[in-house]
Amino acid sequence: MKSFALHAGIVVALFALQFVLPAYHHANIARILVYAMLAVGYNVLLGYTGLMSLGHAMFFAAGAYGAGLAVYWLGFGPLAALVAGVGAGLALSLIAGLFLLRTTGVAFLIVTLMLSQAFFLSTLYFNSVTLGEQGIVLSNVAAVEAFGLSLHLSDPAFKYNLALIAFAFSLFFSLWLVRSPLGRVLIAIRENEPRTRMLGYNTFAYRYLAITVSGMIAAISGTLYCLLFSYVGSSFASLQYSTLPLLWTLLGGAGTIIGPLIGTGLMFYLLDVSSGFTSSYLLVIGAALLMLTLWFPKGIAGTIRARWLPWLP
Repeated sequence: MKSFALHAGIVVALFALQFVLPAYHHANIARILVYAMLAVGYNVLLGYTGLMSLGHAMFFAAGAYGAGLAVYWLGFGPLAALVAGVGAGLALSLIAGLFLLRTTGVAFLIVTLMLSQAFFLSTLYFNSVTLGEQGIVLSNVAAVEAFGLSLHLSDPAFKYNLALIAFAFSLFFSLWLVRSPLGRVLIAIRENEPRTRMLGYNTFAYRYLAITVSGMIAAISGTLYCLLFSYVGSSFASLQYSTLPLLWTLLGGAGTIIGPLIGTGLMFYLLDVSSGFTSSYLLVIGAALLMLTLWFPKGIAGTIRARWLPWLP
């Protein structure tokens, strides 16, 4: 109950922030919440199953392109585009998982990177469809009709609250997952896969499920980003979008539910503030990350759990 109350309180606080923060921060927080979903999906794979990936950009981009291409070329509405994006991400995660799970350890890391780069190069090769690095700007996204209201994705309040609802869903889903018998098996695989297999569990099936769930959440994040911010480009499939969720997860605390949000928010505003003072902002970020790593070796939430709150999931 303490865990549920803590995470519910965080969601309520995020909802209340929109009434006190200036308008500039509304779009920032909406972006952070969408990115945090990507990190939550990554955390399921790394933090709770022990599989480090450098290929989550392909799941993020699959969702974004699934929605963006459906709107741009086929004239889909936002709800149909959402289904198309999530479906594309699910299909990719199901197919990629069959190849990825033939490897373990460092080989798994390398294969995820190779598949992700192949996806990235494909978005450049099929430039006539994806528009490559130029990207697709969506200017024809229809409004969402609900309860007799016409809700436009460009409306800042709707954008903020939709991102919050989606993030809250991913947050509580991951909280349920890690506390369920399924989640305990994933943690057992992370700690000692041979012993888990010896106990009679089909570790291949559990790892395959972890990849599928992780890829799905990342695809939902990409789909929402495309629809809320009206853009998708090849950069979404680049190595940057594979290393960022790794960094956010490790900084916030791998294997903690709230860690991805902390890491994403901290990195976003650290970059935003430091770039306003100097063109050498990467040096500032590097120094800050070094200090945080020394003071919080298990990530911020992970170190808090180790020192003060052992019940923190």
